[in-house]
Amino acid sequence: MFVPTGRLIRLALAWALLSLFAAWFHFLLGAWACIGALLLFACLIEVLALLFMAAPAIERSLPGRFAVGEKGEVRLKIINRSSRKLAVELFDGIPPGAVAAAMPWQGVISPGKNAQLRYDVTLPQRGLAHFGSIHFRVRGPLGLLNRKRSQSMQGEIKVYPNYAPVLRLSLLATQHRQEQMGIVRRPRAGASKDFHQLREYRQGDSLAQIDWKATSRKLQLISRDYQEQRNQQIVFLLDCGRRMRSFDGDLPHFDHCLNALLLVAFVALRQGDHVAVQSFGGPDRWLPPVKGSHAMATVLNHLYDAETTQSPSDFAEAAERLMMRNRRRALVIVMTNLRGEDAHEIIPALRSLHSRHLVLLASLCEGVVRDAVENPVRDFSGALKHVAARQYMEERRETLLNLDAHGILTMDVTADQLAVSLANRYLDIKSAGRL
Repeated sequence: MFVPTGRLIRLALAWALLSLFAAWFHFLLGAWACIGALLLFACLIEVLALLFMAAPAIERSLPGRFAVGEKGEVRLKIINRSSRKLAVELFDGIPPGAVAAAMPWQGVISPGKNAQLRYDVTLPQRGLAHFGSIHFRVRGPLGLLNRKRSQSMQGEIKVYPNYAPVLRLSLLATQHRQEQMGIVRRPRAGASKDFHQLREYRQGDSLAQIDWKATSRKLQLISRDYQEQRNQQIVFLLDCGRRMRSFDGDLPHFDHCLNALLLVAFVALRQGDHVAVQSFGGPDRWLPPVKGSHAMATVLNHLYDAETTQSPSDFAEAAERLMMRNRRRALVIVMTNLRGEDAHEIIPALRSLHSRHLVLLASLCEGVVRDAVENPVRDFSGALKHVAARQYMEERRETLLNLDAHGILTMDVTADQLAVSLANRYLDIKSAGRL
């Protein structure tokens, strides 16, 4: 397909204006006709040149993975296979909704040379993203016409959850630096400690930590170093039902839960624990327990394309499936958005899990409801909203108190606090030796 350039449009407009003068001054008619013929002949020459011009070859290189909302670098190599300079305007076939500030790109490539293009693209959704054909326009030698062409080049890439907090934690997660993220390692009961190694005494060590035999041999204070108990199981029961589709900020509740899950899974794997994931409220997806820091890639590959559905969340069925799949005692973290009307279903389901496992309900508190309670009431509509929000939160509170009375651990936090609060709760449970 041939498209006129700005140069051709300007020449055509000038020729059209000249026709007005030729209508008044007849002696200009011959010149006007000759100019029109020359312009038409130049366009024909341009069409033939573009038809016989060798199309550029384009190669695309995609990164190994993307994180949702984070920039990823795509590389393009444009090779000029013709014997003349090539003026190219190019747009890559990025996935729908993606953002690439460097597109479209345009440049001039010398004969037999190539252009290396690197640009950042941001993908807005998790799952499989598809890069389509590359579309480009090649300008003719006279600059009058562009030829629109495309090169079929399909590419598929995995878009993972935004696990930047996990990567950040990988730099900070040493025994004395996790506090920088707000994850606090509290002192733990001595009965739940596993001996790790001997080391020199540090200021602040308790007398119970001192190894007196090693101290007498070395003639200096030697302390015992302890580590968390290892080889325990953490099972995430992830709600994928319709209740998780509501947004809090820029992300739905489901994505907030997913980010918190990845953070806690990373901490648990570094602690030497096994991590398993089961989803409910949609497709029944089960990741058997995995162990070791390298297993984080397995967790990511299992969860990167997880999505919410329009299905209701069946807590009883989820508990029954988990009891059949995992018979070893584990810390079961149920991640959902609790509603007051769930009490008749969720309490029996979690009590059934509690008969074998230690159960923690991690519920997201909706920021909109919290704001409706805290904001001042200014009119009758605001008063109705305030009362409804208070009733909603009271029903949730009663359900949580009922669960607490049955020995089920609970937490009810906002989306922005979920990840760090859940990691702290996991470390508290480990420290207390409850698992």
